[in-house]
Amino acid sequence: MYRTHNCGELGLKDIGIEVILSGWIQKIRNLGSLLFIDIRDYFGITQLIISKKLMKENTFLGKEFLIKIKGKVVKRLSKNYNIPTGEIEILVSHIDLLNPSLSTPFTIENETDGNEEIRMIYRYLDIRRNIMKKNLMIRHNLTMEIRNFLSDNGFLEIETPMLINYTPEGARSFVVPSRIHPNQFYALAQSPQLFKQLLMIGGIDKYFQIVKCFRDEDSRSDRQIEFTQIDCEMSFVEVYDVLKFFEYFIKHIFKKIRNIKLDSFPSISYSDAIKMYGTDTPDIRFDMSFLEFNNLVKTKNINFLKTQELVIGIQIKKCYNIHDNDKMNSFLKTTKNKNFFWIKYSYNKTLFFSKKNFLNKEIIKIFVQHFKASPGDLLFFSYGEKKETREKLGKIRLKIADLLNLNNSKIFKPLWIKDLPLLEWEDKSNKYKSVHHPFTSPKEEDIHFLKKNPKNVRSQSYDLIINGIEIGSGSIRIHNKNIQNLIFKHLGLSQKEIESKFGFFLKAFEYGVPPHGGIAFGLDRLVNLLEGNKNIKNFIAFPKNNYGKDMMTNAPYFLEKEKLKELHLR
Repeated sequence: MYRTHNCGELGLKDIGIEVILSGWIQKIRNLGSLLFIDIRDYFGITQLIISKKLMKENTFLGKEFLIKIKGKVVKRLSKNYNIPTGEIEILVSHIDLLNPSLSTPFTIENETDGNEEIRMIYRYLDIRRNIMKKNLMIRHNLTMEIRNFLSDNGFLEIETPMLINYTPEGARSFVVPSRIHPNQFYALAQSPQLFKQLLMIGGIDKYFQIVKCFRDEDSRSDRQIEFTQIDCEMSFVEVYDVLKFFEYFIKHIFKKIRNIKLDSFPSISYSDAIKMYGTDTPDIRFDMSFLEFNNLVKTKNINFLKTQELVIGIQIKKCYNIHDNDKMNSFLKTTKNKNFFWIKYSYNKTLFFSKKNFLNKEIIKIFVQHFKASPGDLLFFSYGEKKETREKLGKIRLKIADLLNLNNSKIFKPLWIKDLPLLEWEDKSNKYKSVHHPFTSPKEEDIHFLKKNPKNVRSQSYDLIINGIEIGSGSIRIHNKNIQNLIFKHLGLSQKEIESKFGFFLKAFEYGVPPHGGIAFGLDRLVNLLEGNKNIKNFIAFPKNNYGKDMMTNAPYFLEKEKLKELHLR
């Protein structure tokens, strides 16, 4: 028997009983005649008392050595109320060394001295830290809650293939050579998109899957080349039905996991998001939406600005004290000569401004009066070409929010972004590409644009943005074969390519396709957001680094010539 109890459950109720515990040595304190050891397992930590005489009978012990002990539970004199077992300790009568340990490359503590790279190389040691173990427990609890909630609401969990035929879905696919079929390849699924639509055609009413997906693109702090998706699809639904149910879903998750009650989710169109915030993933924990000034600068004849394609600005209210915001002062200095200018209205009613070559007191007063600015306000402006101007001011908006601590990680503000463009032109390839994916349905009122002006077509799509992070993305799907064929042609696919890549899918359209739609949420991002973290790797047991490398197993790696030959690659 390796244990009668675990290292996290013993307390005052157990005083006097004989126990057997097994675990790793967390700490050793040598007081001469007595040795105090903290032993740790998955469940917690228990303090041991070992006599010098007993130690003489045993080999040297060190941190992370794995031991098994037998002893009596006694009352602890110096109590530790920071751990559940802090009122007792074990008077050890027998000790066995199960396995020794090398000196670890970093400390197995919450506040470790190991950097991310070394902790990824020795991930199994990193997982021993309480903070990592807790992260994996949180992910497990979230996954179970999701699974139970969707099951209770009529969703059927169904697995779909990971080895599929290559289809253009937007991102690059990983490909897998076939040994049995020379010079032919599988692709690792970027998502279960086609299969979940086929399930709807097969008469499944509501489907979900917590599934691994693969995309051959650059990793970063909020993205991995293999990631986990909460994939959902529903038959006989419109946009309203999907948004209503999954708002309910997200509210339930936040309440159950974090005891946070979310307000109703507002929604805005993609075009309004770009106009108001310069991005399709706006953070609405703080306001600072854009105001346009083209009419004002023309009316007031502000020569330099009236020739610009777009002039926009934001107002940050009651935020600025020139005497105690060094970070803001430093930031404002870096914005010179970059198609920006700013006006700060200090609390002593003095006006400060940049761009002194074209701004004067008269122009400044025009803007201050237009904003109805008060002392303490900061006004920030951007001008130039429309797209670039909005993007730049959007980044400035986020930077200012960061400097002023407006992006509180304990506040959550969800927002639906709807009606994204169906297609966008790509100059490099000289053809259209899907903004979402090729199976997204156009809005009914825009279908007449589809043949001659496809760039004007909006889609029945929706993204869920929480605190500036895309958490979910979905759409109503095309259920009309002619429209699906037309989309494929706009994407530059020949009839032969359509047949070879999607023939099986289009064939299914001939057997009665129900109206259907769905959404997929990034599980890694969701748990990361819920816990206010900034790196999804902290909630993945064995993640890749930002270059897609597994630092522990050293994947990807070279294949031997014989293996390449077997796969018909040499």
